[in-house]
Amino acid sequence: MKVCFVGAGPGDADLITVKGKRLLDEADLVVYAGSLVNPDLLTGLKADLMDSNGASLEATNARMLEALQDGKKVVRLHSGDPSLYGAILEQMQPLEEAGVEVEVVPGVSSLFASAAALKTQLTLKGVSESLIITRPAGTTLEKDELAALSRHGTTLAVFLGIDKIEDIVKSLDRPADTPVAVVYHASWPDQEILIGTLADITDKVKAAGFSRSALILVGGVVSRTGFGRSHLYRAR
Repeated sequence: MKVCFVGAGPGDADLITVKGKRLLDEADLVVYAGSLVNPDLLTGLKADLMDSNGASLEATNARMLEALQDGKKVVRLHSGDPSLYGAILEQMQPLEEAGVEVEVVPGVSSLFASAAALKTQLTLKGVSESLIITRPAGTTLEKDELAALSRHGTTLAVFLGIDKIEDIVKSLDRPADTPVAVVYHASWPDQEILIGTLADITDKVKAAGFSRSALILVGGVVSRTGFGRSHLYRAR
């Protein structure tokens, strides 16, 4: 008995891995993450489909165990890459305790799709050699570390926070002219990009009406300037 946890990628159905697509095509049951997964990935599959949106962990695992006991192949399809805010361990451990083998197939994160949309690097010589991935406090996180993390001056990627953009901006300990990008629905057909600074990005987000499904990137890599040439490509 085996469940494959598969990263669906950021939105564009072509950005799922070859292995992930093969597992979907072979599956008898696909449990997927509601509106976060492009429905094009589910079209034409032979599998039964279960939308996990609104379902309890117990109900989801029970459905997967039932299918496994009937000898069926099961895929748990997550948006982006399952390792980033995917809550997969709490799903996998009860399955493992029930004697189920689990496999995790990585996917393209919305973070990388956002960098691609911006045509920039998340690490850039002379600008930022590090990347910090975090999220703001909210329903499932009592206290965040945004202020302290922002003081490192490196690229900061903020997930699950576009509805708190004003609070996030106020908490960041960076100059007001620090570049910021907000990428809504990275790689989806309705993808939108906002470019600004800490001084004006809140107003731009409010004007655009974004309240979910957007990633916030803070730092000099957004402006695509001021970087040094890589040693790899220096003239010889």
